[in-house]
Amino acid sequence: MKLGSLVLAWAMGGHGLVRADDHSVARAWNEANLAAIRIDFPAPTVHARNLFHTSTAMWDAWAAYDEAATGYCHNESATPQGVSVEEARREAVSHAAYRVLAHRYALSVNAPTTLAALDGLMDSLGYDRTDDSTEGPGAAAVGNRVAASILAFAGSDGSRETTLYDDPFYVPVNPPLILLQSGTSMNHPNRWQPLAFEVAMTQNGQVADKVQRFVGSHWGDVRPFALHVGEGEALYHDPGMPPQYLGEGDAAFRAGNIQVLTYSSYLDPDDGVMVDISPGAIGNNTLGQNDGTGYAVNPTTGEPYPSNWVMRGDFGRVIAEFWADGPSSETPPGHWNTLANDTVDHPLFECRFMGQGEELDPLEWDVRMYFVLNAALHDVAVATWWCKAYYDFVRPISSIRYLAQVGQSTDPSGLAYDPGGIPLVPGLIEEVDFTTTLAGNKHEHLAGQEGKIAVLAWPGEPEDPETQHSGVEWILAEDWLPYQRDTFVTPAFAGYTSGHSGFSRAAAEVLTRLTGSAFFPGGLMAYTYHQGELEFEYGPSGDVQLQWATYYDAADQAGISRLYGGIHVPADDGPGRIIGSGCGIDAWDLAVKYFEGSIVDEPFRATIGPGSPGTYQLSWPAERGLYYKIQKLSAGGTFEDLGPATQALSDVGIAVVPAGEERALFRAYKMTGP
Repeated sequence: MKLGSLVLAWAMGGHGLVRADDHSVARAWNEANLAAIRIDFPAPTVHARNLFHTSTAMWDAWAAYDEAATGYCHNESATPQGVSVEEARREAVSHAAYRVLAHRYALSVNAPTTLAALDGLMDSLGYDRTDDSTEGPGAAAVGNRVAASILAFAGSDGSRETTLYDDPFYVPVNPPLILLQSGTSMNHPNRWQPLAFEVAMTQNGQVADKVQRFVGSHWGDVRPFALHVGEGEALYHDPGMPPQYLGEGDAAFRAGNIQVLTYSSYLDPDDGVMVDISPGAIGNNTLGQNDGTGYAVNPTTGEPYPSNWVMRGDFGRVIAEFWADGPSSETPPGHWNTLANDTVDHPLFECRFMGQGEELDPLEWDVRMYFVLNAALHDVAVATWWCKAYYDFVRPISSIRYLAQVGQSTDPSGLAYDPGGIPLVPGLIEEVDFTTTLAGNKHEHLAGQEGKIAVLAWPGEPEDPETQHSGVEWILAEDWLPYQRDTFVTPAFAGYTSGHSGFSRAAAEVLTRLTGSAFFPGGLMAYTYHQGELEFEYGPSGDVQLQWATYYDAADQAGISRLYGGIHVPADDGPGRIIGSGCGIDAWDLAVKYFEGSIVDEPFRATIGPGSPGTYQLSWPAERGLYYKIQKLSAGGTFEDLGPATQALSDVGIAVVPAGEERALFRAYKMTGP
């Protein structure tokens, strides 16, 4: 048992590291988790939580055999029984991960497949999956105890797991947008609007509700890892109100929708426009901005990054699909686990903690990486979805159609003029009139629609997506669609802020600190989309290699990809990155204290208040996994225990202490065990 520092509280008068050929068991269980995500309903919130709790199980099991490290939910000092420390850790980690995953995916969409895969992994590792005992010093029992602690800890975390993560209280203020019809009807154009489909599917092929329900609207109530509400803030990392149509930020509201339409107009590989997507030309942005111009040289080679010219229409479509839901539909939290694993597999990668010291063994590297990475991603889900529900901000499919229905706000002499409409942009957003619909003119095919707004944009999926691409064309703005499948269109939750932006920036902050460098190994990470590999339509027209110098560059591309995909406006993206940065840094700072074991040495503040008659309540912010012993100074001048050490699982620990004196001195110890 590790003993931490003390706090004095006065009461006055009742007031108060994995190689490609040498993967660890933690990597195996992480891959099993990702495989389970890929065939489950793709709720980013739920899967961020699952990844975090599974990673916590592996960390806590590993830490049980370490003298310094401290577990997050479960602490014990374990001793190997007839095996090496390394083998005991592998067995404990496996039992802990297996129990958590088997519990979490027991009711998943494809539970039989996932549970069989988990059983198969345990069998292949040579461990007895039927050994569910929590008694005794054996490694299996250690792992089972860890899993039991974590599942008990999570049972009251606010996720509503036992009722399948439902939220019976959220009611949308707008009627559904019926996708088979043009335009939209909105009671509140600044607020989220569900979509109504004829056929609805998730991006990994699961049948979805025909009328969307807000996924995760209660997630701000879920217990986080390192989050706290700042002074004067309404919620975690509060970004403030998004720009409001006909209110504060009206110009930014309209400009953001124009920006989305601009990106939609770029999705034509036949327009001949080429762009250089090399790290020498793009990236190196300021946080929350897209103002970077790349890097002069690769810091590993000392040479400039070679140019990487591709068709602009291919680039936009590739990043929209690559970042849409992970390369294999493992949701953004899973996607960043995949990228972290790919980074470790790079031939130049060295698993040196913070880039220093001797290389860690693969298991130690992995349990550290997964714990802090997924703690940060879990916090992003909590902070971002609280923001989504709190501000309930509109998605581009609704706002663009709504603005265009109102009219255009640029030309008072036009047929469709209305001060509340969308601004005109020549060559992008135009009014259809009796001149533009004349034979041979750009809007000829829109004859009969005079007085409406046309946009040059991607018109929707082609008839045969395997062999055809749609390009861009002049369409009525009230029919505009994001670059997505027509059975998906837009996720089933509000836009502000972007989850992709938050998850990605948090991961970048963690990986930068964990590896000791913002740069990928070798100064470059690349992913190639081969010709014809796109799924929404045929493309790219040639091979496209996405390249990133730093984790931050990859994260920023994930954010902006949602504008190309028509899912978010810039106001969702930039603040989302800032939230992610805060979550990533905070999670790192706290996780390191568990790595070092210094969490028990951190002084903590306690407050005294009145309790039941004849008692005080001593309250303090509680760190997970730690126990607290309260002592009171006796008349004889010695401190005496007020009962056994207790573990606080809530955000605030509370101990009831007797009063009896006008002035009394108490102290509290942090410990890793009772």
